[in-house]
Amino acid sequence: MSGVRIAVTGHPGVGKTTLVQRVLEQVPLKCGGMITHEIRKVGRRVGFAVIDVATGQEGVLAHIHLSEGPRLGRYRVNLKDLEEIGAAAIEGAIEECELVVVDEVGPMELKSPRFIAAVERALAEAKNLLVTVHRASNHHLAYRIRHECDQLIRLTKSNRNEKIEEVIRLLTSPDK
Repeated sequence: MSGVRIAVTGHPGVGKTTLVQRVLEQVPLKCGGMITHEIRKVGRRVGFAVIDVATGQEGVLAHIHLSEGPRLGRYRVNLKDLEEIGAAAIEGAIEECELVVVDEVGPMELKSPRFIAAVERALAEAKNLLVTVHRASNHHLAYRIRHECDQLIRLTKSNRNEKIEEVIRLLTSPDK
């Protein structure tokens, strides 16, 4: 049995992270890797968290109140947490898990050489891979993901529920 590499792309807010979380809840595979989510204060987005899927360890990926790190719009990227939590989670999952999850390969994450190397390794070595990728990034890694994965799913608000089911089917079918 060979694995499957699935890339999910779409506009911001369409539900890419939600798709990943639903898949993690429903697939009977040992999962690892990283997911991201918004940090909100008083209804406003002030940053993004990075979470290790296997351990639940959480850190700050980017925040408006950071004083150091690469700037991206109004945020600064926290390379330390991205690498020590996010990239480390991907590296560990390649070794130990049946499904490696990377949410997301986007402009913030692509500021880290260690993250890039971890995702390139996951593309080559992961038993199964589920990765969300920025829809328009010209970075070589985002391009590779969109063109080299076995399935590229373009998520929209109208197709997201059926696409969650499709990803679960792809990951659990015996002939994948």
